[in-house]
Amino acid sequence: MDHSKAPVLEALDAYHDEGQTPFTPPGHKQGRGVDPRVLAILGEAVFRSDVLAISGLDDRSSSHGVLAEAQALMADAVGAEHTFFSTCGSSLSVKAAMLSVAGPHETLLIGRDVHKSVVSGLILSGVRPVWVDPQWDPVLHLAHSPTAESFRAAFRDHPEAKGALVTSPTAYGTCSDLAAVADVCHEHGRPLIADEAWGAHLPFHPALPTWAMDAGADVCVTSVHKMGSALEQSSVFHLQGDLVDPHVLSARKELLGTTSPSSLIYAALDGWRRQMVEHGRALYDEALALVADVRARIGAIHGMRVHGREDFVGPELAADMDPLQIVVDISGLRITGYTAADWVREHHRVNLHLSDHRRINAQLTHADDEESARRLLTALEDLARHADELPPAPEIHVPDPAELRLEQAMLPRDAFFGPTEQVPWRRAAGRISAEMLSPYPPGIPAALPGERLTAGLLDYLRTGVEAGMVVPDAVDGTVRSVRVAVEE
Repeated sequence: MDHSKAPVLEALDAYHDEGQTPFTPPGHKQGRGVDPRVLAILGEAVFRSDVLAISGLDDRSSSHGVLAEAQALMADAVGAEHTFFSTCGSSLSVKAAMLSVAGPHETLLIGRDVHKSVVSGLILSGVRPVWVDPQWDPVLHLAHSPTAESFRAAFRDHPEAKGALVTSPTAYGTCSDLAAVADVCHEHGRPLIADEAWGAHLPFHPALPTWAMDAGADVCVTSVHKMGSALEQSSVFHLQGDLVDPHVLSARKELLGTTSPSSLIYAALDGWRRQMVEHGRALYDEALALVADVRARIGAIHGMRVHGREDFVGPELAADMDPLQIVVDISGLRITGYTAADWVREHHRVNLHLSDHRRINAQLTHADDEESARRLLTALEDLARHADELPPAPEIHVPDPAELRLEQAMLPRDAFFGPTEQVPWRRAAGRISAEMLSPYPPGIPAALPGERLTAGLLDYLRTGVEAGMVVPDAVDGTVRSVRVAVEE
């Protein structure tokens, strides 16, 4: 296929050249109705290119095939058989993928380290989850994706399962052995869904971890806005093989998706694909060289340890890692990652990717250069110099894996929509959660609707919040009280 083409961008350019006059949404009419104060900040070009995908980029019957061609080019670029664009982020894409594999009261095997969007999909669909335990590092208190053997055991116990879902890479950049997990699924004639939201860049350089389609996954969801050049909410999901019907997947997407997709997002996805095909290898040659240098220089800062393969990859850990996610243990500074992230933002206007009780993470992409790297290094060096002036890390009770593994006592949908009450957190142990309790970022629920809460888990959340953890999904973000199901 001709990857010098960008069908959405070309259609948008033609729309401008033809001087068409819309009597359709959007109501701002290419920016003419927008408050000048808004234009001064957002710019006229944003509104000029915010046009309908139908009766804008294409005619009423989509006879020009603009979107279809752009999606076909994306599929060809990464070696998938089918590709679908989403303007609602991977939160929608992963729900569509789940619903294309399992329906209400059917079983799906799911790694317990999933993003909260997967839990939202369970609540909406009524799918019955069978949770597969991640690989837990008891020293670093970090979870890696479940192993193939863990999925094999889950299929043995639940042969009725319609498929499996695994998250790889994680928000910390660690990766599952997707090829082995896919083999286990295919031995049972079941599809594998890979939530590869953090891996949109993986197909475009051989030094990066193997991406899901090459590993044999049937459906792969990627957030192009996370590691690519597309706009926020840009997502694509890819399909291969015959275990998931493309028409079913498309129908589930239409069920959940907006009827007013953003042409801006489509155009950015289209342009990113062309950029990666034409220049991706060279861009990531440079990015990988830069990140290797940055890793070494951060590792030389007093009190900081940059995690590498020696920490994250091994038989009981992850199968691979993305070096562009720079995970730094700052426990040597005796402050929390929450405090560190707030301090570098306030004093250096540097925004870190995520933070936890002992770590910070800086995400580099092909867009970074020596200047952005210098700003990061300057901020971290200054943080180390001022660490003694910052509040010391309070004690956070991090439960052992047994305490983190909660009993799924009800379907997530039933617990969420059933009768509930709000109780003080100390009285919530033993009760069934009716809400998600998700430290964010990265947004992996510590507890989800239908799980029976434990004292250890609640103590972890309360001490975490006191140390700076944010739990935005909770009715009470301080976790002084918790919403629980009313049980007969």
